[in-house]
Amino acid sequence: MLVMANDKPHTDYEKVFEDELLPQIDALFTFAYHLTNYREEDANDLVQETYFKAYKAIDRYHQGTNAKAWLFRILKNIFINQYRKRSNQPQRVDYEEIIHYHDEETGTYASYLDLRQEMFQNMMGDEVTNAINSLPIAFRVVILLCDIEGFTYEEISKILDIPIGTVRSRLHRARNLLKEKLKEYAESLGYEDKR
Repeated sequence: MLVMANDKPHTDYEKVFEDELLPQIDALFTFAYHLTNYREEDANDLVQETYFKAYKAIDRYHQGTNAKAWLFRILKNIFINQYRKRSNQPQRVDYEEIIHYHDEETGTYASYLDLRQEMFQNMMGDEVTNAINSLPIAFRVVILLCDIEGFTYEEISKILDIPIGTVRSRLHRARNLLKEKLKEYAESLGYEDKR
């Protein structure tokens, strides 16, 4: 039997990983999917990297605590690190994808929609999805964590490592930005602004 740094048997870590962390995979994917603007491959990579880092750091996880919040914090940190790297590098072009696109029959590749993307867009509507995606990342993250994933302000504060007051402020500003972005759409559906 393998023994890790704090002298717990390796199999105990595997059980905790399987029982508490793995069941969060769907919620993690949904969050990653929104963060990556509905790019399934990027979301899968983000979730895979999250579980890899979580497994490596399993000795720092306290069994029976909020596994979902712990994993979301890891995922958020990975996403931010990747985002910073990308914004400091020139944009890359995947030439194979361009060649593959041109080799396909006209329209087939462009008309393909991933089932999950279709599901999320139908659930919220294209206008709402586009409005959320157009928010600056700091606002998008709090909207996703609070309104989509249902985390409390305190949990969001811990995940993002910011004060609760900042969570409230960002959420308020994010909702106001969404309200402005969706005002015309809401009016087209017959809703009125009764201030």
